[in-house]
Amino acid sequence: MAEFDDNEGAGSGWMRRDEETPRSFDPLFDPWDEREDELSSRAHDDLFDFAPVEATEEEAEWGWAYRPAGDGYPDRHRVPYEERLTELQRRLRTDTIVLPRPERRWAVTARELAETLLLALLIFFAVRASFQNFKVEGASMEPSLENGEYVIVNKLSYAQLDSGFLDWLPFVGGGSDGPEYLWGSPDRGDVIVFAAPTSTSRDFIKRIIGVPGDEVLINETNGEVSINTVVLFEPYIQGTTACGSACRFEIPLAGSQESFDTCGSSECYFVMGDNRQNSSDSRQGWLVPRENIIGKTLITYWNDGGPEISLAPNHSVGEAEEARD
Repeated sequence: MAEFDDNEGAGSGWMRRDEETPRSFDPLFDPWDEREDELSSRAHDDLFDFAPVEATEEEAEWGWAYRPAGDGYPDRHRVPYEERLTELQRRLRTDTIVLPRPERRWAVTARELAETLLLALLIFFAVRASFQNFKVEGASMEPSLENGEYVIVNKLSYAQLDSGFLDWLPFVGGGSDGPEYLWGSPDRGDVIVFAAPTSTSRDFIKRIIGVPGDEVLINETNGEVSINTVVLFEPYIQGTTACGSACRFEIPLAGSQESFDTCGSSECYFVMGDNRQNSSDSRQGWLVPRENIIGKTLITYWNDGGPEISLAPNHSVGEAEEARD
């Protein structure tokens, strides 16, 4: 280090100057004067010690743009460009590339339409096999059902199943006498739709009054209906119940020969309309075979020219004393 030349410089508070060889480049005041060829040859080696070094001609033939990172670089990576290109061309010639063939749009649409139609048909037939709508014609069921009213009938209400095919299974009771009801047999008070015994091409809608084994008696004086000597409570009827030449009706037991002789079925049912003075029913001497029953009324959905949803007028026909209690 050197002393200041004069006291004025020392008095100004300046620090001593270094008498070594002055720098040829001051980054704050001097412009960058490195030559362009020197700049390009540096290749940022002054910034990164691991900067890549361009490969020699011999190394370039092996497919390298830069020298390997070390002497232990695996030989298996040293594959010339020409050999790689030849291998690719060979694979393109010999290998089979399978591309998925796109389906034609019209074919997809036709298939979807067919599936939709098939599903709609299955739903239609399933619903049709379970439910059916009917129109009430006539006044025989007034006041419960009016003329022109539409009802939906549950065709599975009296579904039967023959469990005889399960007799071979252990712990399953054998000796099945025939088909059994899944959800219950036709009962008194049920409003049913059936094929008329007098004309199977016509469908009637009536109420079941007597079941197999019952004795139905109509009092000629007051019109009361008795089942097995017990008077019924019938708040749903209109008018009084009259009878013709016969006022006493015996319904054969289910499965008896008399039942087959009477109605041609193992089960016969006695039915009447709620409008007792304007109804063609079992009082005329015919019974309804089990096979003629289409189903039990479920709901009413149309009446008097407009929608009207309500439960069907199925009533439990009980004894007069029990009903009033």
